[in-house]
Amino acid sequence: MREQMTVAAAHGGHLPELGTIRSNIGGWAQLSVVQYFVAESAVIEAWRGPGPYDRRTGFISDLGALKCGVYEHRDVCSPLHLLMNASFVVQGLGMLFGAILLSSALLCIAARPSVRILQGAAYRKARPTAVAVRFLAGVSGLGTVVVGFVPEDLGSPFHLAGALMFFIGGAFALLLLGLLWLPHTAMSWFILACGTLTLGALVVGGLTRMDVPEPGTLERLMAYPVTIGFSAAGLVVAQRVREVRRTAARLAKR
Repeated sequence: MREQMTVAAAHGGHLPELGTIRSNIGGWAQLSVVQYFVAESAVIEAWRGPGPYDRRTGFISDLGALKCGVYEHRDVCSPLHLLMNASFVVQGLGMLFGAILLSSALLCIAARPSVRILQGAAYRKARPTAVAVRFLAGVSGLGTVVVGFVPEDLGSPFHLAGALMFFIGGAFALLLLGLLWLPHTAMSWFILACGTLTLGALVVGGLTRMDVPEPGTLERLMAYPVTIGFSAAGLVVAQRVREVRRTAARLAKR
């Protein structure tokens, strides 16, 4: 399959369509989701509940609650809730931009340095997987945007729906992307592990309805791997696009 779908780029060969600003922005958009961890740490430091916020027992959405008070038997008070919700939106937009701007062809070969695409049968076979990855990543990103715009204490069902879109869409997108890249980069194993961890934690959360000793830990096992996995994928894509742009720049000087 590899021989049918790709060939090593000839001396000076490159893929001009992958060196566009669109591809560059798409790769860095996926990588930008890591800002979430900085925002979360800052919001936790500003917590003003009766007790300190504990990642093991506190839900992530508590950090975005608009009001101080008791919500579902939990004392919630997050003065920097606007920062947390803005971080959700930025993360979701990063995933959406990545899904929209990164082409299926780029995803097919991003993990294969110095390899270019051939429009043959093998590429046509791999392309639906790349399209599915982009769709699921977009669903996941849209879900995160919804979570940011609809905090938990508004009492809207859209908050839970958005969270499920993020978890489920993100888990399956990472699993498919890991399989797509499996023969070509060690990073594929890491991406697969992230998707598997999220999906496993989601199943446990659904079966237990989050009634576990450390619900915060369980929720973070659903959420963190998605963010980390997409960051890793964004790094692979950004490196490939950077390689192509450098090649194009060298050719332009000749």
